[in-house]
Amino acid sequence: MTAASTAAAANLPARPDGATGVLVLADGTTLWGRGLGATGRAVGEVCFNTSMTGYQEILTDPSYAGQIITFTFPHIGNVGTNPEDVESQTPAARGLVLRAGITEPSNWRAARHLDAWLEAHNLIGLAGIDTRALTRRIRDLGAPQGCIAHDPGGALDPATLGAEAAAWPGLEGMDLAKEVSCRQSYPWDQTAWALGRGYGTLEAPKHHVVAVDYGAKRNILRCLAALGCRVTVVPADTGAADILGRQPDGVFLSNGPGDPAATGTYAVPVIKELLGAGLPIFGICLGHQLLALALGATTRKMHLGHRGANHPVKDLATGRVEITSQNHGFVVDPESLPANVEVSHVSLFDGSNEGLRMTDRPVFSVQYHPEASPGPHDSHYLFERFIAMIEAHKKTRKR
Repeated sequence: MTAASTAAAANLPARPDGATGVLVLADGTTLWGRGLGATGRAVGEVCFNTSMTGYQEILTDPSYAGQIITFTFPHIGNVGTNPEDVESQTPAARGLVLRAGITEPSNWRAARHLDAWLEAHNLIGLAGIDTRALTRRIRDLGAPQGCIAHDPGGALDPATLGAEAAAWPGLEGMDLAKEVSCRQSYPWDQTAWALGRGYGTLEAPKHHVVAVDYGAKRNILRCLAALGCRVTVVPADTGAADILGRQPDGVFLSNGPGDPAATGTYAVPVIKELLGAGLPIFGICLGHQLLALALGATTRKMHLGHRGANHPVKDLATGRVEITSQNHGFVVDPESLPANVEVSHVSLFDGSNEGLRMTDRPVFSVQYHPEASPGPHDSHYLFERFIAMIEAHKKTRKR
């Protein structure tokens, strides 16, 4: 008997009648439930998200590549799904875990039941799990590796699934940006959504921004377009010469999944060249971490990542506290920042770094998600700050 199967046997509860799904952690802990969505199995890091709204945006956020999401809010499915509330065309998450079964949709925008949407997007779900206990375990012990499986016939072997979870290498050292990045460059001109109108279209662009796609959320691009930016999105491994050759007024470094140190092997040299060009640069999430690496700082994996729409962050320049939307499992070590870079924002949950800015160049970044999809809108001013930097830089160049 292998170590994995021995652990599985030791943690194997009685299988309940009618169980069609299961989540088995790398140590063999087995959580039986009712399968939802697609059938099959998937391996990933098990995390939790505390958001009370926006499950469709969360499930389509490319930053969740390689992860199985546990929702702490029990009423998932209550607004159904629709073709507008998506952050990417193809979800990168590995699966989801729920306390209760999917709530019947009760919203005028609902176009499809969440269960049918999950099946269509090959996402495996599991309901009937004690998500409070699972969340406490993740909080205390860190995010475990797990294998989620759904088989309507009940053909589920915890020992095999536990062995698959234990054999998965984990997110540390894993470059996932290339998996979710676009394959070729494309223009973006879609602006923010409005009731009764849907999404708008940029008609009179004022600036040109090149967005490096490490796993960009669509609403970030919409926020830029809504402020007059013609956006050109380029793949994660695009070279500095290509980016600068497009004559941007500013460069945006997007969010994304995986270990920044792994993605940094090809992204950091490019960002260093962009810094040398003196253009305004704005980074979010993975883009923030990659920018820090390019500036000579270090990153590390967190014991407990930040995922939810209720995270308080303090702006050290103003003293203002913002309630933010977050999704990250790696963090910048603020002690490693060079002398010409200062910490701009900190988490009021654990004091970790949430932002940085250069003191001698128009460059800044934040760890959280100011585009708020889902989440509060407290941090939209950061996009306006980026535009102000672009306008100031353009005036300087004209002199």
